[in-house]
Amino acid sequence: MTAPNEIDPTVPPSGTGCLECEQNGGWWVHLRRCALCGHVGCCDTSPAQHATGHYQATGHPLVTSFEPDEVWFWDYRTGEAYSGPDLAAPRHRPLEQTVPGPAERVPADWRDHLH
Repeated sequence: MTAPNEIDPTVPPSGTGCLECEQNGGWWVHLRRCALCGHVGCCDTSPAQHATGHYQATGHPLVTSFEPDEVWFWDYRTGEAYSGPDLAAPRHRPLEQTVPGPAERVPADWRDHLH
């Protein structure tokens, strides 16, 4: 499946939302967490697709869901899902965070912006 150096279970997530969206005032649908460095990015349904952008920029191939009650890893190289180890807490976004979110930045026509 994966090489041991592709997952670091000790690294905490970069935050509670998409790192780049937080920096530029964007919004997301779902969140993905890099299994190696902890970068939290938005999913491919989201307008900016920052999780995939992180993979393309860094070559870090594995992400895990950063959504409550979702426990899976995705390998960008193979397009396959896997199970994996528990990562450093927190393991998901805050429960009070809306989907899509954050609520105050989601446009009324948000469905028109999905991929």
